[in-house]
Amino acid sequence: MADYDAIILGAGAAGLMCAGRAGQLGKRVLVLEKGEKPGKKILISGGGRCNFTNLGAGPANYLSANPHFAKSALARYTPRDFLSLVESYGIAWHEKTLGQLFCDGSSKQIVEMLLDECAKGEVEIRCGEEVTQVSHDEDFTVETANASYRAPALVIATGGPSIPKMGATGFAYDLARQFGLKVVEPRPALVPLTLGGEELLFREISGVSAPVVASAGKARFPEAALFTHRGLSGPSILQVSSYWKPGEEVAVDFLPDNSGDWLLDRKRETPRGTLRSILREALPDRLADILAEKLGVETELGNASDRALRAAQERLSRWSFRPSGTEGFAKAEVTVGGISTSALSSKTLEAKSVPGLYAIGEAVDVTGWLGGYNFQWAWASGVAAGEAIAATA
Repeated sequence: MADYDAIILGAGAAGLMCAGRAGQLGKRVLVLEKGEKPGKKILISGGGRCNFTNLGAGPANYLSANPHFAKSALARYTPRDFLSLVESYGIAWHEKTLGQLFCDGSSKQIVEMLLDECAKGEVEIRCGEEVTQVSHDEDFTVETANASYRAPALVIATGGPSIPKMGATGFAYDLARQFGLKVVEPRPALVPLTLGGEELLFREISGVSAPVVASAGKARFPEAALFTHRGLSGPSILQVSSYWKPGEEVAVDFLPDNSGDWLLDRKRETPRGTLRSILREALPDRLADILAEKLGVETELGNASDRALRAAQERLSRWSFRPSGTEGFAKAEVTVGGISTSALSSKTLEAKSVPGLYAIGEAVDVTGWLGGYNFQWAWASGVAAGEAIAATA
């Protein structure tokens, strides 16, 4: 049986970051990955260019049963810290929108960087190792089909169940429960929403997108919405999906730049104009046509009542959809929920009731917005746990 200072389960963003940090600080670290290669989710992220962080990442950009939990790790390892690491490897990058940073080249550069960081710390990485059993006496013993490994520290970095075709499972939750840690019910996040009933009419414009403000509860996101053959997608919809709960509505403001009685103003300016023509000025024609049809204001503006126009502009500013569901974990980029933060130290990510057991990254009940926030949590939580492991005797 091989002995190590720490065993990390999962060679994703958080696991590799943790391993590199602990290894470079002098610990003998083993990473076990059930997939055939490390960093699979990193490789497909950002359309293959990896949206590796967001310059504005802070606690307000994360969902958790305890919104304060992420503060400590995020404050101690910031987006600028990760960017400095990226630049030290000569990786060219660019800011796309809203603080989102991408590689100019390929996501492979980020994976190679993390593997180089692990190599500097003499970290051992074994792929194709599916864990069959974990036990704990004085140390943790991890058994796979190939061998047994032992260490005083064990890190759960196997992520959540989103994108099962990439090999994602709920293993992290099963292991957490084995050690008596609570799990916040996981659900798909950053996921397209499905529509049913009369709203299926929007299928006619599948593939059409427009800049909108989408909202669910108090959460509001000004980005593009995309109509699909199953319902709604696009950045603004993916963002609100993390906040949406079954039975609730999602509201869309199709003309967020308009305010006041703008439609009545247009009536005075161009009485011969139509609602359809006005909507076509700001929205794709097919979307404008279907909205005008549903609003039922087909006459020239000069012949429409002020009441009808006010009702139309009000609905356009808050068009309510009642999703029938989501496209599930298969299409979800991340998971809301996970190992309860109440069980963990916010400083070290160590389990309060099981010394030496750590949980990091997406396995934990901390979920970021779309746009590099989840990677930043992976880096920050990985560093926090790696440094805590290195600080133990």
